[in-house]
Amino acid sequence: MFANRRDAGRQLAQHLERFRTAPRPLVLALPRGGVPVAFEVARALRAPLEVFVVRKLGVPGHEEVAMGAIASGGVRVLNEDLLRRLALPEAQLEAVTAREARELERREALYRAGRSLPSLEDRSVLLIDDGLATGASARAALQALRALNPATLVLAVPVGAAQTCAELAELADDVVCPVQPEPFYAVGQAYVNFGQTGDDEVLDLLRASREGQDA
Repeated sequence: MFANRRDAGRQLAQHLERFRTAPRPLVLALPRGGVPVAFEVARALRAPLEVFVVRKLGVPGHEEVAMGAIASGGVRVLNEDLLRRLALPEAQLEAVTAREARELERREALYRAGRSLPSLEDRSVLLIDDGLATGASARAALQALRALNPATLVLAVPVGAAQTCAELAELADDVVCPVQPEPFYAVGQAYVNFGQTGDDEVLDLLRASREGQDA
């Protein structure tokens, strides 16, 4: 059990020590829950921390179920099997996509404060989240990031479903997931405190990381 996301980040960092000497490492967090985890990883590896914004596309009326995700750069990934079973009208899918695109833009403007994402060309990129369930958000992020030509693209999470980790290994150069419970019920089962991460905490951690301070 992890005490909280910061504790999970400290433990995850121990499995990522080899990237301390990788070519120009960059830690990218999936906000919001991935930011406290990534903050500790970035601090341990002495690497810069940035965010990469992804929004899950929830099934109308059952928003916790992901029918896909969108990511920075106009990427949209859909769960085609689920959509066929749902027979969801195209207009509903587009309405959900438009709503989440507005929130994605809001978060990018808030978290980046006018700063653009640094070039990933020839960098060692570590994509961090607080855990993997269906992996819809991570899948969209990995596909978007691959197009930006990093030297190495690594997905690292403290806990995840074994099947999801295996599936995403096809999109990343490496997947680091030290805790894979069987049976897997939810990411929160591995945490004592799994409360929501707010915008204020995200901004504080990003600011502290840029300034090289504790938070």
